[in-house]
Amino acid sequence: MVNCPLCGIAAEIGENYWMALTRDVSFTDYETNPLTNAAAADISRFSVFRGPKVRGGAEADGQRQRAGAETDRGRVTPSTLFRGQTSGDLIGPFISQFLWRDVPYGAETIGRRIRTTVTGDDYLTKFSDWLSAQVNTGQRALPGRYDLVPRYIRNGRDLAEWAHIDLLFQPYLNAALILLGMRAPIDESNPYFESPTQIGFATFGPPHLLSMLTAVAGCALRTVWYQKWFVHRRLRPEEFAARVHNRLTGRAFYPINDEILNSAAPQELWRRYGTSLLPMAYPEGSPTHPAYGSGHAVLAGACATVLKAWFNEDWAIPSPVVADRQGLTLEKWTGSTLTVGGELNKLASNIAIGRNIGGVHWRSDASESLKLGESVALAYMGDLSGCFNEQFSGFSLTKFDGERITIT
Repeated sequence: MVNCPLCGIAAEIGENYWMALTRDVSFTDYETNPLTNAAAADISRFSVFRGPKVRGGAEADGQRQRAGAETDRGRVTPSTLFRGQTSGDLIGPFISQFLWRDVPYGAETIGRRIRTTVTGDDYLTKFSDWLSAQVNTGQRALPGRYDLVPRYIRNGRDLAEWAHIDLLFQPYLNAALILLGMRAPIDESNPYFESPTQIGFATFGPPHLLSMLTAVAGCALRTVWYQKWFVHRRLRPEEFAARVHNRLTGRAFYPINDEILNSAAPQELWRRYGTSLLPMAYPEGSPTHPAYGSGHAVLAGACATVLKAWFNEDWAIPSPVVADRQGLTLEKWTGSTLTVGGELNKLASNIAIGRNIGGVHWRSDASESLKLGESVALAYMGDLSGCFNEQFSGFSLTKFDGERITIT
C-alpha cells in the first residue's frame, strides 16, 4: 500500500467534492448519470483511495457481472461510489432497509418519508460566506430551503439531511423496533433461544435490548468527544477545501498534493460557482468541534454492534424494498438476499457517510469511527457478560471486518 498522507487527504477531499456535486442524483441513477460516472472515473485516478473498489468484476449487488468488468478491477465504479466498506455495503440498494421500512412504535406506526431540502440547496460556495462561517462560532440563522413534498431517502441530499437533525441513536432504535416488529429471530447465544417455557424480558428481552442501545450510545459519545478534543483535533473538509481554493487561485501556498489540484472536481466546482470551495449541505456549515472522530459514526458502530449481537445476522429480511428515483414510493427489491447483519452494517455506513455527503466529515472519519464505536460496544458487552443469573456463553456477532467473535 502506498504510504503518502498528502495523497490520502487529496483523495478524501476529492471524494467530498464529488459527493457535493452529485447530491441531487438519485441512487437508482448512479449507473447511467454522467456526473456519477465522472466521479467514479476521477476518484479512481487517485493513488491512495481507501473506499470500496471493484475487484474481479463483482458488482455492488454481489451477483451481477457486466461486460468489460475485467477492466474495472481495483477501480471505483458507479456501483461502489460513496459506499461503505463493510460486508453489507456492496449488496443491494445504497440505502439500508432500516431507513425505509415503517417503524412500529408502540400503538403507533411511523412512516419513513422525510422532510428534505430542495435541489441545489448548497451553502458556503462564496469565499465571503465561507470566511463568515469560520469566524462565527454560533449557529448561523440562515435557514435551509425545504421541499414541500415528503420523500423517502433517494439521493445524497436526502441522506445528508436525515443525518443533519437525527437524534444520534435514533436509526438504531428504529432498527430494533423494526426487527422486533418482524419477529426477527434472536441470536442463538440468547439464553432463551430454545426455551419452550420462558422468554426474556428484563434480561435478554426487548426492554433489555433497548436499554443496551441507549447505554452504549452514551459510552460511545463520551469516547469520541475525548478523541476529538484531547487526541486528534482534525480540521474539517470545508477548511481544507478553502486551502485547495487558495492554492489554485495563488492566494496561498499550502503543501497540497497535485492529484487534487489536477482533479476534475475542483474544475467542475469552479465552473458552477467560481470557487473551489466545498459546497455545504447545511446552512451553518460544519460543527465547531473537530472532525475526527465522527460522533454519528462512533454511535453507528456501537449501536449496530449491539444489534448484531442480539439478532440472527443471517436471517433474510422479508419483502425488501427500494425507493423510486423521486422518493415517492417504495418498490419491491428483486436482487440479492438482504440479511439482518448486512443491512445493519449498511445502516451504520449510511449514517456515517451521510455526514460526509453533507460536507462535514472525511471518509476516514466515517470508516475509522465505526471501528472505534465497535470497540466501545465490545467492551461494554464484555462488562455485561458476567452480570447475569442466566447460563450465558457470551454475546456472539460478526465484526465489521468479517471476523466472528464471542464476547464473554
